[in-house]
Amino acid sequence: MPVNLFITGTDTGVGKTYFTRLLLSSIVNRGKKAIGFKPISCGDREDAEIIMRASFPEPSSLELINPIHLKTPAAPMAAALIEGKEINIEEIKDKYKNLVHSYDNVIVEGAGGWAVPITSDYYVGDLAAELCSDVIIVVDNKLGALNKTILTANAIKDKGLNLAGIVLNHIEPERDTASISNRSILEQTINPPFIMEILHDETEIEYPFVSID
Repeated sequence: MPVNLFITGTDTGVGKTYFTRLLLSSIVNRGKKAIGFKPISCGDREDAEIIMRASFPEPSSLELINPIHLKTPAAPMAAALIEGKEINIEEIKDKYKNLVHSYDNVIVEGAGGWAVPITSDYYVGDLAAELCSDVIIVVDNKLGALNKTILTANAIKDKGLNLAGIVLNHIEPERDTASISNRSILEQTINPPFIMEILHDETEIEYPFVSID
């Protein structure tokens, strides 16, 4: 079954690109075509370049997977206002449709967290709802993660979308007490289809889904 997922985070800098790259690699290693899609990038384009290199076949142009690039390192709405630009949602949806027709699996990486504004009345969660039905939350596994994760999970469900799983990413090499207990608490409260833990500097992951055609 093809995998078309939206990867969101509890915040910026939690490891969305890191997980997206690992997930793409795990699919490609199974002999399947897979591509990452970074609809909006702000600041540099390093994240988009990383997922482009992890895609197979690798696309011919970065613009195919990153149609909107704003140079200001800020939320999309703020960056667009600063640069005097408008974010074209229809362009994003068109590029996504083209990728779905060309690749078996498309992994979409959002910008920042679920409620980050793209325009004054359109948020990252709204874009997710237009592109995908299944969402994975990437979490910086530390003290304070439970609140952000549960709020994000509830917002995803309120959109009528499916919470496909949670990724607890260990950004720091040292672990605190919360990072050890967070998984158990989330299993008892949210109980998503899977919770995956990624250790600090892990280079590959086991494919998290039961099957892929």
